[in-house]
Amino acid sequence: MTIIDRYNTIELPSEGLYKEKGSKFITYAYPVYSEEEIKEHVDILKKKFYDARHHCFAWQLGTDGLKFRANDDGEPSGTAGKPILGQLRSHELTNILVVVIRYFGGTKLGTSGLIHAYKEATIDAINNATIIEKTVNDLYRVEYDYGVMNDIMRIMKEENPTIHLQDFNLRCAIEWSCRQSHTEAIVAKLKKVESVNVDFVRTC
Repeated sequence: MTIIDRYNTIELPSEGLYKEKGSKFITYAYPVYSEEEIKEHVDILKKKFYDARHHCFAWQLGTDGLKFRANDDGEPSGTAGKPILGQLRSHELTNILVVVIRYFGGTKLGTSGLIHAYKEATIDAINNATIIEKTVNDLYRVEYDYGVMNDIMRIMKEENPTIHLQDFNLRCAIEWSCRQSHTEAIVAKLKKVESVNVDFVRTC
């Protein structure tokens, strides 16, 4: 199975704005990495714009396209969250949250008008952001006896992962990370060395 370990997201939070028939659609886009982080952003915006009619949003996490949500927050079903999510996907973005806050202007926009408004508001925030490519990395910890240090260091030099921590006590340790698609090869080499323990720490 091919590991997808690269993705596009936005570098920093951005904002957007769309106006239609008196209604104002204020957009906030954030790079995010967990549902807890998403909830925090949404809660802050709901408190900041407490007098707005709707706080609609969509988000997507991970590289497999399976972890996402779209929320209409009282707008007719499918007219807000879905068009927001549609723009995240058409721009091939993940690890991103977009919240569109609507102030009602007194004139109903109808189903097609709402879909268009939420779509354009999302596009404006994306256009105002810097899109970057990132990789999905795995962090590992290898522990080994001092006597096999040369073997471990040779592997580290050959494979060139990112070193985060080195501890050279009686039982030595290195914490390192690299792209998910490359970790299996490094782990296999390390495990061939005598007295070595290799443990997965987390994905980062």
